[in-house]
Amino acid sequence: MEPRIPPQNLEAEQSVLGALMLDKNAIFQTADFLEPDDFYSDKHKQIYHAILDLFLQNDPVDFLSITNRLKNKDLLKKIGGKSYLTELINSVPSTSNVSTYGKIVKEKKILRDLIHAANEITELGYKEEEQADNILNEAEKKIFSITQKSVKQGFVELKKALKEAFLRIDKLHEQKGAIRGVPTGFKDLDELLSGLQKSDMIILAARPSQGKTTLALDIARKAALEHNIPIAVFSLEMSNDQLIDRMLSSQSGVNLWKIRTGNLSSKGADSDFDKMRRALDELSKAPIFIDDSGSVNVTQIRAMCRRLESERGLGLVIIDYLQLLDASNSNYNSNIVQQVSEISKGLKAMARELNVPVLVLSQLSRAVEHRGTGARPKLSDLRDSGSIEQDSDVVMFIHTEYDTERKPLPNVKILIQKHRNGPIGDISLFFNRELVRFENSAKENYNNIDFNSPPPNIGEMDFQNN
Repeated sequence: MEPRIPPQNLEAEQSVLGALMLDKNAIFQTADFLEPDDFYSDKHKQIYHAILDLFLQNDPVDFLSITNRLKNKDLLKKIGGKSYLTELINSVPSTSNVSTYGKIVKEKKILRDLIHAANEITELGYKEEEQADNILNEAEKKIFSITQKSVKQGFVELKKALKEAFLRIDKLHEQKGAIRGVPTGFKDLDELLSGLQKSDMIILAARPSQGKTTLALDIARKAALEHNIPIAVFSLEMSNDQLIDRMLSSQSGVNLWKIRTGNLSSKGADSDFDKMRRALDELSKAPIFIDDSGSVNVTQIRAMCRRLESERGLGLVIIDYLQLLDASNSNYNSNIVQQVSEISKGLKAMARELNVPVLVLSQLSRAVEHRGTGARPKLSDLRDSGSIEQDSDVVMFIHTEYDTERKPLPNVKILIQKHRNGPIGDISLFFNRELVRFENSAKENYNNIDFNSPPPNIGEMDFQNN
């Protein structure tokens, strides 16, 4: 069996180079996406490299300058001399199609990269000493890297963007009070954030046992049941059974301890069993998908979310919690800060790629406790990495207040201390610990922000845009 020649189109490569020598402005149509390594022929790589060198130095790109550049680098004879450059010029059908020729060259390079990646993945499959999860992770990274290189986002004309913005704003005006993002189900929180926005990474942080998982599950339950939004929940701390028990308690209004011990009333018009049956029926309709494998990394989460999005749709991703995620880079095993930084950046990139909000639960450092019982958490308390604050679009804290006997009060504060595209402030929720759910409470202050009045100057308003 004769060896197969990798995908390539030498005529397209010649046409690109010939057009670049004939038209000094043609380089502007290829320089943003075409690279020397995209050419299959080695001599074509050298010629295009010389063209890019001239372009970057603001020198004219033409037959004479390219000839001199190749001659100075002792490459002129290797590429076939002046006669071959002349042949390239004569091979051009039309200089106006240089971008089309360039795209053909790029497409062939992508196919060659795919073949190369497939061969490397085949070799990985034979490494039986490696864990299968690590091999799958490496295989997906190789394919994903090709995808990233092949997708180029061009400019969006302001005129078009303004038209789309007007239609969006006009729709919001007609639906005053409507939520732009995924509704959380909590009126005051939705009013402050306008829901959880697409492509945003939202951090929900607190010390242990303050209600992070409860609030996240409440948001998932309300968004799925009330708005039919498909939600992926990755639980790295609790099992599937534990999460379901919590949701059943919240939905049914039956004490969680009763559910866990089976001490349920079965008599009466509204017995615990009747409440449970109704809750089971309601929750069975919720498009919530739970993974409790307990050991996943961002790459695996992204792959699972892509698959879920294509099969069932996806509107929100919840991860409980950040510090338990595996870092895909094994070089960071001994450095927790670098691990968390890598994970944080990966989650933000995933939110943008999937174009859905990603709600990430996070631990707080002990620094908040050292400031005394009831101390308000702040951004610097985010555990293990400053990159969490930097990468996130919204940072929320659960702040529990205590009575004189240091018992937690039922009214808790949700502190929005970073909001990249909007105001920050505090809201109040009621934490029903017996039913493990949060409930709306009376609206309180929003750091003196009045949503019903015209906004003051940006400098006077409490905004965070970094």
